Amino acid sequence: MNKKIIISIVVVAISIMLSWVFLVSRDADREKQNTDTRLTVLSTFTVISDMVREVGGEKVEAISLTKPGVEIHGYEPTPGDLVRASRADIIFDNGLNLELWAQKLYTSISNVPHVTISEGIEVVPIAEGAYKDKPNPHAWMSPKQALVYVENIRKALTEVSPEDEAYFAERARIYSEKIKALDIQLRESISKIPEAQRYLTTCEGAFSYLAKDYGMKELYLWAINDESQGSPQQIAYVVDQVKKNTIPAIFCESTVEPKIQEEVVRESGSRMGGVLYVDSLSGADGPAPTYLALLTHTVETIVNGLRGL
Repeated sequence: MNKKIIISIVVVAISIMLSWVFLVSRDADREKQNTDTRLTVLSTFTVISDMVREVGGEKVEAISLTKPGVEIHGYEPTPGDLVRASRADIIFDNGLNLELWAQKLYTSISNVPHVTISEGIEVVPIAEGAYKDKPNPHAWMSPKQALVYVENIRKALTEVSPEDEAYFAERARIYSEKIKALDIQLRESISKIPEAQRYLTTCEGAFSYLAKDYGMKELYLWAINDESQGSPQQIAYVVDQVKKNTIPAIFCESTVEPKIQEEVVRESGSRMGGVLYVDSLSGADGPAPTYLALLTHTVETIVNGLRGL
């Protein structure tokens, strides 16, 4: 058989196969839309998505744009993110200048509502650096402020699906009670650290809300992830403070490369106290697969590190 004829037959066969795959995929997507009555709720990162899952329960499909372990400050949305966003019933973000990249999505999908769930929190300003006096975005690290997040999620879900108002209200109530109980537990844990030793030394200043709640003093290499991370002056300052206050352990976050903090360890004679979770949950088999687990693991790591356990 002529070689050109064979090639033509192969091309036609591939085209038919691809068309069939497309049609099957399209029909499956339509069938899912017809049978799945859940709200599709997109969140900018894993912590918010977990809160949505707790409040929304079986009434929502909670999806996070960023995956576990991903650094969210400088995330770049993908074409796939735009597709997911366009199919969502509602999108939740943290705000407070955390996900400026999300604006790229919002300008392309003006028909999908988005809600900033930090609205109404008691803001802690960034103390220094390029973003001095702007709000520190990591408010979810305070259980007290997390209750505001939960209420904002409840209100937004109810607006989208008013027939499920009672369901969302009950789940939000139960979840809020769990957060309050954990707050008491964490406060008791930190109280075991002598007051003079309650120094929380981290890579990023992402723990200002937690430190404020539990009476801890903060030290960090940079106030927030930006282009001026870990300047020699700031490193020298942290080393000096660690030595001066005989801080036994320092920490770094799961989404940050700890090289600079390891330099602080060498220069100060302190030690690495463990990995803290803040901007992202861990995978399902990790130590922080949920928001409540994130807080528990982070505080336990801090307490054990500072107590030399």
